[in-house]
Amino acid sequence: MNSSQDILIIGGGIIGLSLAVELKLRGASVAVLTADSKQPTARAAAGMLAPQAERIPPSSMLDLCLQSRALYAAWVERLEDITGLKTGYWRSGILAPVCQNEPLEKPLLSNLNYQWLDRDAVRQHQLGLGQEVIGGWWYPDDAQVDNRALFRTLQFASKELKIDIIQGSAEEIIRQENRVFGVETTAGKLQADRYVLAAGPWSEKLLDIPVYPIKGQMLSVCVPENSGVMQPLQTVLFGTGIYIVPRQDGKIIIGATSENVDFTPGNTPAGMQSLLAGAIKLYPELENYPILEFWWGFRPATPDELPILGASVWENLTLAAGHYRNGILLAPVTAKLLADLIWNQKSDPLLAAFHYSRFRSWALN
Repeated sequence: MNSSQDILIIGGGIIGLSLAVELKLRGASVAVLTADSKQPTARAAAGMLAPQAERIPPSSMLDLCLQSRALYAAWVERLEDITGLKTGYWRSGILAPVCQNEPLEKPLLSNLNYQWLDRDAVRQHQLGLGQEVIGGWWYPDDAQVDNRALFRTLQFASKELKIDIIQGSAEEIIRQENRVFGVETTAGKLQADRYVLAAGPWSEKLLDIPVYPIKGQMLSVCVPENSGVMQPLQTVLFGTGIYIVPRQDGKIIIGATSENVDFTPGNTPAGMQSLLAGAIKLYPELENYPILEFWWGFRPATPDELPILGASVWENLTLAAGHYRNGILLAPVTAKLLADLIWNQKSDPLLAAFHYSRFRSWALN
């Protein structure tokens, strides 16, 4: 890998592959180093595209998320055209139910599309809600994608576009003065002209940047075969500390815990119990649905819960880490803005808010 246009992306998750595909489509030759084709980070997600339901306050982060949500339909259509696969993108809207004794906080941005539904209206909107639900905020522009299907589609697109996928773990980024000269990996030493660090919660093992894992436990159930309908839930339910995400094939994803336990693997009875209790309170019918699967993953968090994007101390290393709860949502805009930066030397002013230098107490060494 020594041509003048080679880019090595360290990390083969949704962010790394999205950027690889974008760069390749612009004419770059790209390689991706991936340690785990199952991607525990991509699994710690339900695929909600929910900048409004998440109540992100007016900020550069909200601007980034709204821009990415606006890119989504065309982005997944292009991936589906390349691969012939489906990503499960669904403009289902998101309903944020409010239960008794919960504050009735108005959405922070009045210029975005939303609606308050009272007790009667919310029940007409979605049948079967729990008795404690007194109303809900309806966000018709929020959406969802099947994160596992999206990950498979990106993997397949990478193969179709002949992106070099290298199986192995990065062990050390070799640096000298202000440049990166290679990456020591379990697959040998790799070199390129330019590098991108997109290793999710494992990024801190390679560079001293403040990205750390927050574990999320999740489970799925399915609509019983004898229920007479494929999917009675026609929108995402986004509650306090719980979300319920229906898929069009009858699956329902329930998530997610948020645990600062380093890389401790596994599902716990306490985690499952809290998710099931929260979900059944919002949508009681779930207590009768067969359980399909339990799983967990690790979200890449930062101290201010914002991603680290853009230039680094080293002139040929770009950072794409720390997307925390919004990696799936931010994939298209991260790919676009970082491809602009790396390939076209165009820096969007929005990237300034996500520059590593905001963590001045961390010396990038």
